[in-house]
Amino acid sequence: MPHSEAQPLLTQPDRLERRLKEIPSEPGCYLMRDREDRILYVGKSKALRSRVRSYFRSRHELSPRIRLMTRQVCEIEFIVTDSEAEALVLESNLIKNHQPHFNVLLKDDKKYPYLCITWSEAYPRIFITRRRRFRSPLDRFYGPYVDVGLLRRTLFLVKRVFPLRQRPRPLYADRTCLNHAIGRCPGVCQEKISSEDYHRTLRKVAMVFQGRSDELQVLLNEQMERYAERLDFESAARVRDQLQGLDQLTADQKMSLPDSSVSRDVLALACDDKVAAVQLFQMRAGKLVGRLGFTADAHGLNPGQILQRVIEEHYSQVDAVEVPPKLLVQHPLPQQPLMEEWLGEQRERRVVIECPQRRQKADLIELVQRNAEFELLRAQQGQEQQALATEDLAQLLELPRPPRRIEGYDISHIQGSDAVASQVVFIDGLPAKQHYRKYKIRSASIQAGHSDDFMAMAEIMRRRFRRWARVKAEGADLGALRHKGGSALQTDGLNDWPDVVMIDGGKGQLSAVMEALRELNLHEDLNVCSLAKQREEIFLPGESQPVDSEPDQLGVALLRRLRDEAHRFAVSFHRQQRGERMKRSRLSDIPGLGPKRIRDLLAHFNSIDAIQLASVDQLSVAPGVGPSLAQQIRDYFHPDESEAPALASTSDPELG
Repeated sequence: MPHSEAQPLLTQPDRLERRLKEIPSEPGCYLMRDREDRILYVGKSKALRSRVRSYFRSRHELSPRIRLMTRQVCEIEFIVTDSEAEALVLESNLIKNHQPHFNVLLKDDKKYPYLCITWSEAYPRIFITRRRRFRSPLDRFYGPYVDVGLLRRTLFLVKRVFPLRQRPRPLYADRTCLNHAIGRCPGVCQEKISSEDYHRTLRKVAMVFQGRSDELQVLLNEQMERYAERLDFESAARVRDQLQGLDQLTADQKMSLPDSSVSRDVLALACDDKVAAVQLFQMRAGKLVGRLGFTADAHGLNPGQILQRVIEEHYSQVDAVEVPPKLLVQHPLPQQPLMEEWLGEQRERRVVIECPQRRQKADLIELVQRNAEFELLRAQQGQEQQALATEDLAQLLELPRPPRRIEGYDISHIQGSDAVASQVVFIDGLPAKQHYRKYKIRSASIQAGHSDDFMAMAEIMRRRFRRWARVKAEGADLGALRHKGGSALQTDGLNDWPDVVMIDGGKGQLSAVMEALRELNLHEDLNVCSLAKQREEIFLPGESQPVDSEPDQLGVALLRRLRDEAHRFAVSFHRQQRGERMKRSRLSDIPGLGPKRIRDLLAHFNSIDAIQLASVDQLSVAPGVGPSLAQQIRDYFHPDESEAPALASTSDPELG
């Protein structure tokens, strides 16, 4: 019987009501997930609680599509923002990044508009576009903006306040037009103004679209006062409305930063005397693409120490490409220069850590902190329940103290093909997704048509704990290492010792795991158990009978939740691997395409659909593909095109 949190919320009224009460009545986005943690739907609202509640309170008023969606919702997440406009931009980012099944309106290629200034030209143009194509590294895009009508009106207003080129092409070849005569244009077409002076004017305009609109507001205020002195109240009211529109347009959009070429992670926390909730927002190309949540022990630590500990723990476990060039943190770190040096070694490039105090970056920190406060409130409400569950598990497994780090493992395949394994981690009874790991099964004997879960699980145990086995063989004291504090800077990465290891399976899988641990000489150091699906029974090494327990016991429920999460994570990874293999199998049928060229093609075009739609010229510029091979790829996907010229020449004599 699956764990309750893997069941739809509609079947659990008490849990649904608790979850709805945790959602704040503030602007933001909500994400609805199914039992396999897939995002079903992303929405936004200026009042999150009432909007989400409406899905479960007025079901008869919902469309059949949304009613079907709510029947599958097992979890609801939320991200608060400062305004509904920010929530709208964030919603667009999340939908285009995750492509939820039940979001249909924003799945197309519609994008919010940007303002482009072509700084690479002697006399830059300024225009609105929805397609960000960099003609030069010097060209800049500002935005995105939610209201394109408002953006057009403001651009028109800017062109009235500042003397700018008004036409994309000159009206006359040898003289200026009326715009120059009335002061609207500085005479760009006839070079009446130098390139340097024109760039200087445009830098003032750029400040407006960067949110630094003080200068323009001063000019408009002066103009409004002149109208009022002349008793031209209609014109004064129009300028007043323009000022209000400018305020709305240039409001900080923290979900999409102006310096969109910079990638950064933003960390902030909220804590009490016992626990700290840390939020890490991942900003890539100026947009929020991911969010990680951490819980940390706050006893005797100040906020800077907690943030540093989280940074150590997270970035010691990720690949170099996942380390951004810049980190924004809420509080100064105790060893900030050392952390920058260490992260730079991880990334193999310079990494900067900032503690912003002003303007947009500080506002972004404040927003992340607010999300951390909501997570802290939720953690406080469930803290007592999780503590009881870990204490109960300690009694079941006869441990000297409640386990803090619990790891769960599962295998996924289809008759041996695309065999993978998952490692999920719970810390203090809560998922710690930053520590999740995926494994591809390497054993040559496990392949399509032949599966061996026992061998696969043993392989994963050997790979997971071989570092610890090597350290023990060198004479190190494992007890001292695993209680040293878990700092990525102080223990050479040996900071992931689990208090409990849980295997998804029965006595057979457990025996295979223990045999692998004996080979590593760690069988007496690790606390290992297995959870059998059929009767939810817990087995311990060397015991023929399961542990005496009840299915509804808190400790059993905790293991069951761990098992379900390991299964979900393994199945998701297996589907991903199977999909990639099927894509590669299609390309491998093309003569001249080997494994390396296939990898390069997929990396260049991102998907096989994009390769199929690409022209010969687009294919020929891909790494390792010349004109001849590009034509072969095009002919493979579009065989009718290769026959078209011959057919045309025989059917229409004028084509010759």
